[in-house]
Amino acid sequence: MSEGAERPRAVDARALAGTHFRYFDFVMAAFVAIILLSNVLGAGKVAQIWLPIADRYWPFGAGILFFPVSYVIGDVLTEVYGYARARRVIWAGTVALLFMAFMSWVVVALPPAPDWTNQPAYDAIFGQVPRIVLASIIAFWAGEFVNAFVLARMKLRSGGKHLWMRTIGSTIAGQGIDSLIFYPLAFWGAAGWTGDLVLKVMVTQWVLKVSWEALLTPVTYAVVAFLKRREGVDVYDEGTNFTPFAARV
Repeated sequence: MSEGAERPRAVDARALAGTHFRYFDFVMAAFVAIILLSNVLGAGKVAQIWLPIADRYWPFGAGILFFPVSYVIGDVLTEVYGYARARRVIWAGTVALLFMAFMSWVVVALPPAPDWTNQPAYDAIFGQVPRIVLASIIAFWAGEFVNAFVLARMKLRSGGKHLWMRTIGSTIAGQGIDSLIFYPLAFWGAAGWTGDLVLKVMVTQWVLKVSWEALLTPVTYAVVAFLKRREGVDVYDEGTNFTPFAARV
């Protein structure tokens, strides 16, 4: 696409089938990397932050710091490149998560060498409960597709105006579906998890993730503006097939 275009031209996504975009591969790589690293590094740690108002430390799942960034990148993908390309990236992320879960299971299950004493630590970090892994992958898949669908439809309805409303609105829906699937599927009936606790954590995490994305709105605006300017187009999903089960762009 034209590098020096001052204003991106509005284009129907169907007219761009087969088009190569300069930055699409980099955005896709960032999306998949964030998804994998959030699940590996952030999912298992409970951190704490000092809240002066409450005069106490407040615990939170460390993954919440970075996982919502995947929704920011998902918004960028759909807004700049259209739903069909975002769909391919979501499937790439899903397959990567499935492979990561399989690889973790195989590596943890391998018998350790007699003189290697780090197996307990390895089990603690990389040993994954199948129920939680399954819940995480299903919730991610459903939440990201809802996020992309809502943003693309809102862009059509708004005529491309009010980007902040589209990004926050789609995140409310996408993160809502993600949380609604993940927490009950992963923890309902599990030891130490009452129904009230599941609901409380689910709502709290949803509010925090949406709030975090809202705070990142200026970053989203800057990235979207840069990519649209450099790619030279502003994609609208007129006539797009919104099924998640398709590979065509």
